[in-house]
Amino acid sequence: MVAAELDLRSDVTLAADFVVPQNHSAYSAKDHEVWRTLYARQKDLLRGRAVDEFFDGLETLGVGAEGIPDFRDLNRTLLAATGWSVVAVPGLVPDDVFFTHLAERRFPAGYWIRSPDQLDYIEEPDVFHDIFGHAPLLMLPRYARYMEAYGKAGREAAGTGRLRRLARLYWYTIEFGLMRTPAGLRIFGAGLASSGGEEAYCLDSPAPNRILFDCERAMRTAYEIDAFQKTYFVLEGWNALPRLDSEELRARFQRVERLPDLASSETLASDILVGRYGALKERR
Repeated sequence: MVAAELDLRSDVTLAADFVVPQNHSAYSAKDHEVWRTLYARQKDLLRGRAVDEFFDGLETLGVGAEGIPDFRDLNRTLLAATGWSVVAVPGLVPDDVFFTHLAERRFPAGYWIRSPDQLDYIEEPDVFHDIFGHAPLLMLPRYARYMEAYGKAGREAAGTGRLRRLARLYWYTIEFGLMRTPAGLRIFGAGLASSGGEEAYCLDSPAPNRILFDCERAMRTAYEIDAFQKTYFVLEGWNALPRLDSEELRARFQRVERLPDLASSETLASDILVGRYGALKERR
C-alpha cells in the first residue's frame, strides 16, 4: 500500500457492513489527475472493443474525464434507473459482506485511487476499476438483476464449499466476460474494461481460448490471477446471463460437483469456440 492510499484510508472506523464515507473533498489534485489519465487512456482503448451499453452507461451516469466522481451524484442516477447504489468501502471486504451488498443492490467500491506509478497494475481494486469498470453496466436492467441474483446466490452458498464455483462465474462474466454482438466480439467485463493491456489481448491475440459461455463450464474452470487469461467465455447476449435462483443453482452445483475441475488453458471436445472476430469456429 502506497503513502497516498494510507492517507485516504487511515483513521477509518469500520461498521459491520464496512461502508465508510467517500469523503470526496479529500482527494488531492494528483488523485484527480490519475483518474483523468486513466479515463482518457481507457476510453480511447475501448472504442470498438467494449459493448455499446458500456459507453451508454458512462455517458448517462456522468462518469467523465473531469476527475473522480462523487458517489452521491452517481447514486441519484443509478437509483432512478435500476435501484442500485454505490457504497464506499476501504478495500476488499469479507465474502458475506460483499454478497449482502450485492443482494441488496449496493455495489461496494473502493474509494482510494492508485498512485501514478501503478497505472498499469494494482493488486487490489481501486475507485477507477470499480467505478469506471463496473458502474456503467449497473444502468442496464438485465445486468443489474444478474448482479443482485449473484449476491443472493453467494449469501446462500456461504459456508457450503461452493463459493469457489461462484467466484469462477463472477470472474468469467462480471470481470472478464466477452460478448458476441452484430458488430463483432466485444468486452463487457470490468477487469478488461479497466485494463491497460488485456483489453486488446482478449480480442486480438490468437493465444487465448474463447469459448461460448456455458455456466457450468465456467464454474469448473480455473482462472489466472496475475496474468492475462488463458480462456475467455463469450455470451451470446445479455439474456445469456444465467438465472441464479436457488433451484437452478442447486441443480447446477450437483452436476458440476460430479465432474473434474478444468485448467485455465484446457478445452473440451464439447466446447463451442469463438474466433477473434466473433464467428463460431468448427472443430477439426
